[in-house]
Amino acid sequence: MIIFGVDPGLTRCGVGVIEAGAYRRLSFIHVDVVRSDPHTPQDLRLLEIYNGLCAKMDEFIPDVVSIERVFAQENRNTVLGTAQAAGLAMLAAAQRGIPVAVHTPSESKLAITGNGRAEKIQMERMVARILGLNQLPKPADAADALAIAICHALRPAGAIQGGEREQHLTKAQRQWAQAAQRAGKTSSAKRAM
Repeated sequence: MIIFGVDPGLTRCGVGVIEAGAYRRLSFIHVDVVRSDPHTPQDLRLLEIYNGLCAKMDEFIPDVVSIERVFAQENRNTVLGTAQAAGLAMLAAAQRGIPVAVHTPSESKLAITGNGRAEKIQMERMVARILGLNQLPKPADAADALAIAICHALRPAGAIQGGEREQHLTKAQRQWAQAAQRAGKTSSAKRAM
Protein backbone atom coordinates (compact mmCIF):
# COMPACT_ATOMS: atom_id res chain seq x y z
CA MET A 1 0.00 0.00 0.00
CA ILE A 2 1.35 3.42 -0.99
CA ILE A 3 0.58 6.09 1.63
CA PHE A 4 0.83 9.77 0.72
CA GLY A 5 1.33 11.91 3.83
CA VAL A 6 0.55 15.63 3.83
CA ASP A 7 1.62 18.23 6.39
CA PRO A 8 -0.58 21.08 5.15
CA GLY A 9 0.72 24.61 4.91
CA LEU A 10 0.24 27.57 2.61
CA THR A 11 3.92 28.53 2.30
CA ARG A 12 5.37 25.01 2.68
CA CYS A 13 3.17 21.94 2.29
CA GLY A 14 5.10 18.81 3.25
CA VAL A 15 4.65 15.64 1.20
CA GLY A 16 5.94 12.24 2.29
CA VAL A 17 5.36 8.99 0.43
CA ILE A 18 5.96 5.56 1.94
CA GLU A 19 5.06 1.98 1.16
CA ALA A 20 3.52 -0.24 3.83
CA GLY A 21 4.32 -3.85 3.04
CA ALA A 22 3.71 -7.19 4.72
CA TYR A 23 4.08 -7.31 8.51
CA ARG A 24 3.86 -3.49 8.59
CA ARG A 25 7.29 -3.16 7.03
CA LEU A 26 7.62 0.45 5.93
CA SER A 27 9.77 1.70 3.07
CA PHE A 28 10.70 5.25 2.13
CA ILE A 29 9.70 6.38 -1.36
CA HIS A 30 9.78 10.18 -1.51
CA VAL A 31 9.81 13.36 0.55
CA ASP A 32 9.46 16.93 -0.64
CA VAL A 33 7.83 20.27 0.06
CA VAL A 34 5.36 21.99 -2.25
CA ARG A 35 5.98 25.73 -1.88
CA SER A 36 4.17 28.94 -2.67
CA ASP A 37 5.55 32.46 -2.65
CA PRO A 38 4.21 34.47 0.32
CA HIS A 39 4.36 37.65 -1.82
CA THR A 40 1.89 36.21 -4.36
CA PRO A 41 -1.88 36.80 -3.97
CA GLN A 42 -3.50 34.09 -1.86
CA ASP A 43 -5.66 32.67 -4.65
CA LEU A 44 -2.57 32.06 -6.78
CA ARG A 45 -0.74 30.56 -3.81
CA LEU A 46 -3.57 28.09 -3.29
CA LEU A 47 -3.49 27.21 -6.98
CA GLU A 48 0.26 26.61 -6.75
CA ILE A 49 -0.15 24.29 -3.74
CA TYR A 50 -3.05 22.46 -5.40
CA ASN A 51 -1.16 21.94 -8.67
CA GLY A 52 1.89 20.69 -6.76
CA LEU A 53 -0.18 18.21 -4.74
CA CYS A 54 -1.96 16.98 -7.88
CA ALA A 55 1.35 16.46 -9.68
CA LYS A 56 2.72 14.46 -6.72
CA MET A 57 -0.41 12.31 -6.46
CA ASP A 58 -0.32 11.63 -10.19
CA GLU A 59 3.36 10.70 -9.96
CA PHE A 60 3.09 8.30 -7.00
CA ILE A 61 -0.52 7.04 -7.39
CA PRO A 62 -1.17 6.45 -3.67
CA ASP A 63 -3.70 4.05 -2.20
CA VAL A 64 -4.54 6.47 0.61
CA VAL A 65 -3.82 10.10 1.49
CA SER A 66 -3.09 10.77 5.17
CA ILE A 67 -3.37 14.42 6.24
CA GLU A 68 -2.36 16.10 9.47
CA ARG A 69 -5.44 17.54 11.18
CA VAL A 70 -5.44 21.30 11.55
CA PHE A 71 -5.41 22.41 15.17
CA ALA A 72 -6.14 25.80 16.69
CA GLN A 73 -3.28 28.24 17.08
CA GLU A 74 -3.14 31.83 18.22
CA ASN A 75 -2.35 33.05 14.70
CA ARG A 76 -5.67 32.93 12.83
CA ASN A 77 -4.04 33.50 9.42
CA THR A 78 -1.77 30.50 9.90
CA VAL A 79 -4.72 28.29 10.84
CA LEU A 80 -6.73 29.54 7.85
CA GLY A 81 -3.90 28.86 5.38
CA THR A 82 -3.23 25.44 6.89
CA ALA A 83 -6.92 24.51 6.73
CA GLN A 84 -7.12 25.67 3.11
CA ALA A 85 -4.07 23.56 2.17
CA ALA A 86 -5.61 20.53 3.93
CA GLY A 87 -8.80 21.08 1.94
CA LEU A 88 -6.81 21.21 -1.30
CA ALA A 89 -5.17 17.86 -0.44
CA MET A 90 -8.61 16.37 0.26
CA LEU A 91 -9.98 17.75 -3.01
CA ALA A 92 -7.05 16.42 -5.05
CA ALA A 93 -7.50 12.98 -3.44
CA ALA A 94 -11.28 12.98 -3.93
CA GLN A 95 -10.90 13.85 -7.62
CA ARG A 96 -8.72 10.76 -8.02
CA GLY A 97 -10.97 8.47 -5.95
CA ILE A 98 -8.31 8.09 -3.25
CA PRO A 99 -9.54 7.59 0.34
CA VAL A 100 -8.45 10.22 2.87
CA ALA A 101 -7.52 9.73 6.53
CA VAL A 102 -6.92 12.59 8.95
CA HIS A 103 -4.66 12.23 12.00
CA THR A 104 -3.80 14.67 14.76
CA PRO A 105 -0.19 15.54 15.60
CA SER A 106 -0.67 13.77 18.97
CA GLU A 107 -1.83 10.57 17.23
CA SER A 108 1.25 10.72 15.03
CA LYS A 109 3.60 11.26 17.98
CA LEU A 110 1.99 8.44 19.94
CA ALA A 111 2.12 5.99 17.02
CA ILE A 112 5.76 6.72 16.24
CA THR A 113 7.39 7.35 19.64
CA GLY A 114 4.87 5.99 22.12
CA ASN A 115 4.59 9.50 23.58
CA GLY A 116 1.81 11.84 22.41
CA ARG A 117 3.87 14.83 23.56
CA ALA A 118 7.19 13.89 21.93
CA GLU A 119 9.56 16.67 20.90
CA LYS A 120 10.12 17.40 17.21
CA ILE A 121 13.70 16.03 17.28
CA GLN A 122 12.46 12.75 18.79
CA MET A 123 9.94 12.46 15.96
CA GLU A 124 12.52 13.19 13.28
CA ARG A 125 14.90 10.57 14.73
CA MET A 126 12.18 7.91 14.92
CA VAL A 127 10.96 8.68 11.39
CA ALA A 128 14.54 8.23 10.13
CA ARG A 129 14.95 5.00 12.11
CA ILE A 130 11.61 3.50 11.04
CA LEU A 131 12.30 4.24 7.37
CA GLY A 132 16.01 3.32 7.49
CA LEU A 133 17.18 6.79 6.46
CA ASN A 134 20.84 7.75 6.93
CA GLN A 135 19.93 11.31 7.89
CA LEU A 136 17.00 13.15 9.38
CA PRO A 137 14.39 14.23 6.81
CA LYS A 138 14.50 17.99 6.18
CA PRO A 139 12.80 20.45 6.32
CA ALA A 140 10.49 19.90 9.29
CA ASP A 141 7.39 20.02 7.05
CA ALA A 142 8.72 17.07 5.06
CA ALA A 143 9.51 15.11 8.24
CA ASP A 144 5.98 15.80 9.52
CA ALA A 145 4.47 14.54 6.25
CA LEU A 146 6.42 11.28 6.57
CA ALA A 147 5.30 11.00 10.20
CA ILE A 148 1.63 11.36 9.21
CA ALA A 149 2.06 8.64 6.57
CA ILE A 150 3.78 6.35 9.11
CA CYS A 151 1.03 7.07 11.65
CA HIS A 152 -1.56 5.87 9.15
CA ALA A 153 0.43 2.73 8.39
CA LEU A 154 0.82 1.86 12.08
CA ARG A 155 -2.77 2.48 13.13
CA PRO A 156 -4.64 -0.51 14.58
CA ALA A 157 -6.14 -2.77 11.92
CA GLY A 158 -9.65 -2.22 13.32
CA ALA A 159 -9.33 1.55 12.95
CA ILE A 160 -9.46 1.66 9.18
CA GLN A 161 -10.91 5.09 8.54
CA GLY A 162 -11.07 4.93 4.78
CA GLY A 163 -12.91 1.59 4.51
CA GLU A 164 -16.47 2.85 4.33
CA ARG A 165 -15.45 5.86 2.27
CA GLU A 166 -13.51 3.63 -0.12
CA GLN A 167 -16.63 1.52 -0.69
CA HIS A 168 -18.70 4.68 -1.14
CA LEU A 169 -16.24 6.09 -3.66
CA THR A 170 -16.23 2.83 -5.56
CA LYS A 171 -20.03 2.83 -5.65
CA ALA A 172 -20.05 6.50 -6.71
CA GLN A 173 -17.51 5.80 -9.41
CA ARG A 174 -19.66 2.90 -10.68
CA GLN A 175 -22.71 5.15 -10.76
CA TRP A 176 -20.82 7.82 -12.72
CA ALA A 177 -19.54 5.21 -15.17
CA GLN A 178 -23.06 3.82 -15.65
CA ALA A 179 -24.48 7.32 -16.15
CA ALA A 180 -21.75 8.13 -18.67
CA GLN A 181 -22.39 4.86 -20.47
CA ARG A 182 -26.16 5.57 -20.65
CA ALA A 183 -25.45 9.08 -21.90
CA GLY A 184 -23.15 7.62 -24.56
CA LYS A 185 -25.84 5.16 -25.69
CA THR A 186 -28.43 7.92 -25.80
CA SER A 187 -26.15 10.10 -27.91
CA SER A 188 -25.45 7.18 -30.25
CA ALA A 189 -29.17 6.46 -30.61
CA LYS A 190 -29.91 10.11 -31.40
CA ARG A 191 -27.11 10.21 -34.00
CA ALA A 192 -28.51 7.06 -35.66
CA MET A 193 -31.90 8.78 -36.13
